[in-house]
Amino acid sequence: MLGAAALVCILVPSGVARAQEATGGSADHAEKPGTSPPAATGKGVSKTESAPASQQVLTPTAQHPTLDQFSWLEGRWRGEWGSRVAEQTWLEPKAGEMAGLFRVIERERTLVLELFSLVEKPEGIQFYLRHLTPELLPWEKSDATVLKLESVDGTKATFVNPVNGEPKRLIFTRVDADTCTQRSEIEPAEGEPQVIEITFHRQKPPAATSSAGNAARRKKP
Repeated sequence: MLGAAALVCILVPSGVARAQEATGGSADHAEKPGTSPPAATGKGVSKTESAPASQQVLTPTAQHPTLDQFSWLEGRWRGEWGSRVAEQTWLEPKAGEMAGLFRVIERERTLVLELFSLVEKPEGIQFYLRHLTPELLPWEKSDATVLKLESVDGTKATFVNPVNGEPKRLIFTRVDADTCTQRSEIEPAEGEPQVIEITFHRQKPPAATSSAGNAARRKKP
């Protein structure tokens, strides 16, 4: 929309602990990134908050969702995740997919990159994601993580992971035209469930007048 975010708008997934290990961070404070981060208040991840029940099921009028329902995500988004900055960019829906890039930065250091895509399948829309280091070394040694669209309406989309709980559920909520939240509900095989939520704000391009002015100045001898 995603996306942690996110998406949310945002996204954010399961590799932050490994990112901190790779960059010398403390494992005691490792959270999982990518498809969903902490709240807009900048507070840390809540480990005691229980994940809610599944969202509403698809209605008869929404049994065949399309990528056009996610076109509002197109563009650049930014949110704060405690001391970290989360950024994500979505391309427009085209040729049956909608791709994007997510990254988390802390103190001028990139902790993780995440590539993701929404893909239209005969069985429905699926969310694929992979984590990478800044050198583009993959964290996942197997196939990409896959979440399936469970429900969608004009303001919320919920994806569920049928294989494991990292993350188990990813929820994008559209607050308004320029604000969204991305929530990841993580249910590890061992340990307590975690919830990561980030509020993203749309990053608008420079004003057209500024671009025109710069172009005019470049043309001057």
